[in-house]
Amino acid sequence: MRHRTVRGRIRYTSKKPELLDRERGREWFAFTHHGDGTTTLRAQCEIEEPEPTVLRDVIYSLDAQGRPMDLHVRLTVGDAFMGSGWLRHGDRFVECESHGPSIGRLSQRVDYAGALDGFGTHPIVGDGYLTRCMDLSKGPHRRTLRVFLPSPDHRGATPPMIAEVKIDLEYLGEERVAVAAGSFDCRRFRFVDEAAMGGTPHPPYDMWVTADDDALFVQGGVGGYMQTWYELVELQR
Repeated sequence: MRHRTVRGRIRYTSKKPELLDRERGREWFAFTHHGDGTTTLRAQCEIEEPEPTVLRDVIYSLDAQGRPMDLHVRLTVGDAFMGSGWLRHGDRFVECESHGPSIGRLSQRVDYAGALDGFGTHPIVGDGYLTRCMDLSKGPHRRTLRVFLPSPDHRGATPPMIAEVKIDLEYLGEERVAVAAGSFDCRRFRFVDEAAMGGTPHPPYDMWVTADDDALFVQGGVGGYMQTWYELVELQR
């Protein structure tokens, strides 16, 4: 086989005083890097706290230039089916086919002009991989990303539909980080949501991503009302 696969698991914990360091969810992921330069991400995410619980299955593919190709999402919220959908990136457009109890059968197409940085997928590893769009030759800096998401909800807990959002991403430099899965040379980034994604500003989100082409999420956390922490606890590559 000519492809290369990277697999791992991320532990979700809480930083709320009453739940300090208690596990609140987990994420299993696999990146398949194909011989033709394309990449496919598969992720299963479980969020137990806060209620309602969220179970998400995602398959996301990018072309050899790192541009989004298609995204499949199946979502269960509160242990009940919320919806499933498929997004495809075409030539200056994004289309969606989805279904769910609250939206019925839905078809969408959104045309756009200008540049696109990628799809926002909601798995934590997807956040890390999105940082590949930053021009590191500029050194530490900040710029606004333009992405399309299947849900603007901060937990991704709404039926799959096209949502365009803009969010700032800062590159803060390089650090060596040790977690349960090992020690890694990392790049540190921070998402800053001044445009109020989903109608409510997302709290600042710091993350450390491997300083290589795999751009694997190693650790990170969200402050504000969320008070969450994420850590890579298993890795095979």
